[in-house]
Formats: sequence, structure tokens, C-alpha cells
Amino acid sequence: MPVHPELLDLALTHRSYAYEKGGLPTNERLEFLGDAVLSLVVTEHLYLTHPEQSEGQLAKLRSAVVRATTLAEIARELDLGSAVYLGRGEESTGGRDKSSILADTMEAVIGAVFLGHGIEAAARFIHHLFDDLMAEAATRGAGLDWKTSLQEIASLSNLGVPSYEISESGPDHAKSFEARVVLGEERFGPGAGRNKKEAEQNAASVAFEAVTSRLKLTQAESAPSTDGVGGVVAAD
Repeated sequence: MPVHPELLDLALTHRSYAYEKGGLPTNERLEFLGDAVLSLVVTEHLYLTHPEQSEGQLAKLRSAVVRATTLAEIARELDLGSAVYLGRGEESTGGRDKSSILADTMEAVIGAVFLGHGIEAAARFIHHLFDDLMAEAATRGAGLDWKTSLQEIASLSNLGVPSYEISESGPDHAKSFEARVVLGEERFGPGAGRNKKEAEQNAASVAFEAVTSRLKLTQAESAPSTDGVGGVVAAD
């Protein structure tokens, strides 16, 4: 499904590059459109596949799927960062792997697919990229509220109360935020977002998954072995 070259170029044009080139059009309008198309396709899919879920539960599922961290992860899998047109400043500060830039560009590409090929093609594109994530999100239950879930697992594990460090960048009309979770002597993240709340939720999801994986590994290592090697050996 090739995207029209002009639309693709626009989708890949970050504002830093556009500014340096004398005010070229940026991908921000396509980003706005792609965000709406992604939300519609994901919302419809969740509505149809989870008839037992309430409105609030569906909203949490959708939020887990379309969060900036998820979009950035998909963009990295596609190596989208290598194709983005960046200004020298963003280039020199690692902009090609910055979650906020990758997430915004991913939305802009979705917007370009929609404009070039229509909603059905855009839906196929989104399902190809997001279906596994939607299925995974549906299994997380309370974990969809990442901050609450992180606080609960941290308390059960005697890790203390999570706190959050926030940084922001960009002009007042288009700020982006990054958050890191501080848990004991460790930091997790970052999580990106268009506001502090979204950034904190995304950082909490990173921390929750890291702590959960660590707990599962600890439990596996402490479980008694029954294979006859260093564990319980069945009597003849």
C-alpha cells in the first residue's frame, strides 16, 4: 500500500526541519488527523470484540493501545526514526529516537495513509500494526490504570511509593512532556505525552512491566525444582 510521495514527505517533516528550511509545512496537521483515525479504528475494534466491557473499561483499553509509548515502540520496529526529516538541533540531541517525535510521526503516517487510500486501507494498516497490542491490553485488567497498578505492586513488594520526575520541551502551543518513575533508588522510563498526566501514565507502564518481569523471574528462581537436578528427586 504505497503512500503518495508528497503525503509521505509531509508525514515525515518535523517542525524543527520545517523551521530551518524557511517555514515548510509540517506533519502536525497529519498527526492530528492520524490520531483521530487511529482512535476511531481502535475504538470500533474494542467495542465490537469486548461487548462485556463498560464504557470506562473500553476507554482504558483504548488508552493503553494508543498511548505515546506504544506508538513510539511501533515506530522503532518500523525504523521510522531513520526517515524523519529533522532540524540540526533535534538531530544532534538524539531526536531520531525520541519517543515524542516517533509517536507523532507514526500518527502522521497513519493520517497520510488515510488521506491517500481512505478509511478501509487505513484500518487495515492499523490492524496490521496494533492487533497484537489490542489483544495483549485486554489481558491486563487493572494494569490499564498504570499509576494505580504500579502503586499497588510497589506496595506489595515493599518497594515504596512511586514518584515522578517531569521534563518538558517545545513552545507553549506545542509542548511535549517526558516523565520518569522514581521507585526507591531506581528510575524507570521515560514515558512521553502531550501533557503531564499522559507522560506519567506512560512512564508508570514502563515501570510496572519492569517490576512485574522482575518479580516473575524471582519467583521462578525460588520455585523448587522437580527435574532431579538440584531439587526434589523422585524415589525409585
